[in-house]
Amino acid sequence: MPPAETPTGSAVPRRVLRQYLRELRRRAGLTVKLAAQLMEWSEPKLWRIETGQTAMRVLDVQAMCAAYGAPLGLVQALTGLAAQSRVDGWWRAYGGTIPDDFGIYTTLQDASCAIAGYAPSQVPGLLRTEAYTRTLISSTGLDGEEADRLIYDCLAHRVLLTRAHSPLMMTMALDEALTRRPVGGPAVMTGQLRFLADMAAQPNVCLRVVPYAAGLHPGLATGTFTVLHFPPSKRDSDTAIVYASGLTGELYLDKPHEVMRYREAHAGILGCALDRAATQDLLLTAAKDLER
Repeated sequence: MPPAETPTGSAVPRRVLRQYLRELRRRAGLTVKLAAQLMEWSEPKLWRIETGQTAMRVLDVQAMCAAYGAPLGLVQALTGLAAQSRVDGWWRAYGGTIPDDFGIYTTLQDASCAIAGYAPSQVPGLLRTEAYTRTLISSTGLDGEEADRLIYDCLAHRVLLTRAHSPLMMTMALDEALTRRPVGGPAVMTGQLRFLADMAAQPNVCLRVVPYAAGLHPGLATGTFTVLHFPPSKRDSDTAIVYASGLTGELYLDKPHEVMRYREAHAGILGCALDRAATQDLLLTAAKDLER
């Protein structure tokens, strides 16, 4: 048996691909043995693909999608990912070969064990109320059933923080400017701020607000970012990915020195932030100010 080809490029496409391909196989009711027989592959080859131990090839992904009966739209998204799996410092452009509504970030978030980041202008997705979420989605021009579907999808992921078994650990720095910007009007923002204060009391959620008085701090240079941490495993040497979104696309970084720079920046931001108790007080004070 020839040795497996060592994966190169960003770990992001490989992580997303293997999760989707494994789930497609399971939904098709196929074991690894049966799926390998169906495609006339060896079981080790399929196992290496599903565990990210080998480079992803477009033809292999197409063969797996065909064997599992994947819908056309998903086939296009997964083959687009495979084509970009050898790229370093992965940038996913909106309007490119991978559909805009294909949930790359949410797939990674669902697989993570902890996230840390900085949010200077908008409440992070997992911490949004329904009214706040609806305001943001409506601002993009979407409404009706499509908007309702997106809102449901956003809120459904909140279970990551509230589930009884192994809830996601979150350490998030917010900017005071975020708390003073009445997105959706005073009533919507008041509800959002009170919800943030409630979530900040959860043992797995650490919220820290960087006050105006902090002045110059590392977050002013980094902008919004999230570091996703994954459980350590024998098959993954890369256990963290940095995510940042922009107007035209999404940036994913997984090189150790890149991740370290953002971890250091996050530590610097937290060093300028209020402690947990003072953060809750600020959130509740901002909510009371909006109610007046």
